[in-house]
Amino acid sequence: MTDTEANTPGTDNGEDLREETAAAAPEVAEHDRVTALENQLAEAKQQTLYAQAEIQNVRRRAEKDAADARAYAATAFARDVLSVNDNLERALAAIPAELREDEKFKGLVTGLEATGRELTSVFQRHGLTKIEAMGQPLDPNRHQAMVEMPSDEEPGTIVQEMQSGWMIRDRLLRPSLVGVAKKPS
Repeated sequence: MTDTEANTPGTDNGEDLREETAAAAPEVAEHDRVTALENQLAEAKQQTLYAQAEIQNVRRRAEKDAADARAYAATAFARDVLSVNDNLERALAAIPAELREDEKFKGLVTGLEATGRELTSVFQRHGLTKIEAMGQPLDPNRHQAMVEMPSDEEPGTIVQEMQSGWMIRDRLLRPSLVGVAKKPS
């Protein structure tokens, strides 16, 4: 075969080139398929990690919601019982000193005081705490100012408590109703 024939299409050399290219094609196609499968696997692994993270987040939220439900389930009941405590405190405050010393009323006063102590104990066991107000600066997150009163105290200082405020754990159950000092006119 001459040099001219070797370079002419349709000759044996051209067919050799085609055969060689055809033989290499499966390797290239196989490599591309492997690369595509590796990419799909990496993507599937990433999606699995995202799904696991989301499941973990949902589980944490559910656990927190359940803990909050347990911790704050008694909120409405506690608010209602606070009015009972307020009335008991008012009743005790209304008893004059001379009646407290009278033998006829001593048992009644002692019983009312014991009831008040027991109620305070129950509140503490269930995470209710009284908010300190007198002499404190007004905190709008815990106190509700009802009046301003002329006073020698620093303006904004609580000088009167009309109704005690309460917290249930770290949440406000009821704000203190207070009178706040202002500069005398």
